[in-house]
Amino acid sequence: MEETRKTLVFVGVAALVTVAAYLAAPADPTLEAFSDRGEVFFPEFTDPNEAASLEVIDFDEVTGGVAAFNVVFKGTRWRIPSHHNYPADDRDRLARTAAGLIEVRKDDVVAEVAADHEALGVVDPLDEAVASLAGRGKRVTIKDGNDNLLADLIIGKSVPGREGTYRYLRVPGQKRTYAARFDVDVSSRFGDWIEKDLLEVDQDRIEQVVLKDYSIDERTRVLNQRDTIILTRGDPDWTANRMRSGDKVDGVKMEDLLKALDELTIVGVRPKPAGLSRSLEDNEGISITRGDLASLQEKGYFFTRDGQLVSNEGETQVRTADGVVYTLRFGEIVYGAGDAVTAGSGDAGVGGSDGPGENRYLFITTGFDAGMFPEPPRPGDLAFQTRADSLWTDADRTNADLQDKHEAWRNNVDTGRRTSADLNARFAQWYYVISADSFDRIHLRRGDLVTTE
Repeated sequence: MEETRKTLVFVGVAALVTVAAYLAAPADPTLEAFSDRGEVFFPEFTDPNEAASLEVIDFDEVTGGVAAFNVVFKGTRWRIPSHHNYPADDRDRLARTAAGLIEVRKDDVVAEVAADHEALGVVDPLDEAVASLAGRGKRVTIKDGNDNLLADLIIGKSVPGREGTYRYLRVPGQKRTYAARFDVDVSSRFGDWIEKDLLEVDQDRIEQVVLKDYSIDERTRVLNQRDTIILTRGDPDWTANRMRSGDKVDGVKMEDLLKALDELTIVGVRPKPAGLSRSLEDNEGISITRGDLASLQEKGYFFTRDGQLVSNEGETQVRTADGVVYTLRFGEIVYGAGDAVTAGSGDAGVGGSDGPGENRYLFITTGFDAGMFPEPPRPGDLAFQTRADSLWTDADRTNADLQDKHEAWRNNVDTGRRTSADLNARFAQWYYVISADSFDRIHLRRGDLVTTE
């Protein structure tokens, strides 16, 4: 009898352990749950070109904050509302993201109750009813041009033990969680959506770089011009102005400077005042209001007594073989990280003395150096255009040659002016923010480049 009693006790304990383990594990899906296995998440969303807006909501468990990033089609182009409607130049990324979501299928049901959402990382980042900050996923929402919902999905943790890219996924408002193959690059990084080649310049076509090392007395507006380094491409070596016997331009450092200009990327943007932007875009000189002046000075830009726009960290000019001249003016330091830097939201520090990150304002303008293309002589007589080539005289052939050269000159000038105007129209609207590394690679002095053998 005693042995029977012990056996029953052991059986009871085992049953309790089994029940406890069952309750602690994610709820097993019912047979009904397998009915949608293999189906796409959004069967009515079949054309990625229907997508007219995308919103990505990320949750930072460390700060407890929600970061929202969105891209929408406005007017004639894609823009980023969270970053002052800056153009989303990677227009194909939204189509790729939409196409990826269209193809995602419900491979396996892994949970049926809300209690499992935290462990799987699929808590809605916007759900304020959930007290815990842990386990919140990334939510991506796509709508069409009429604001109709096309796709809405919460992306959770990676599925352990599965080959390939498998994630836990859940549709907002539903309790069921799936494990599915998911290799869609849903990016909420500002830098992934914009034109990465800021200057659109080929380093092999850079013919001259001018480094202006000066400072401005912000009270008196007097400019202290310490040095101007004029670097000119030679054959094969670069040269600098005021080089002494035995001096040379360090080829490795010069190559790094050119590469830094070619690869210059931005980490953030701020809009310029509308009036200032228009005056820059129209290339009619800079006209400013008190508000414009305050905006400029806050970011480290000032006018000298003779009306010259300068910055508190000097400037760099770049001239290309096309005659386009870029002027890069470096302004105040920008401290911060995340949206505080990329969009100026939150507590981004400007011109302070400390912070989690160090970046720099950049003000860009362009112009065209017509002096690089002196006008060649015009043909004295265009009568050759009315005669067949076989009937040309020596004078006709001379005039035809002059005409060809003049047309080539005109094409070069027109191309250079048009390129400069297009670039200036883009640069006119924005203060850019660049990284400290980019600033350090471009903001050089004579001793950094000119060495003595």
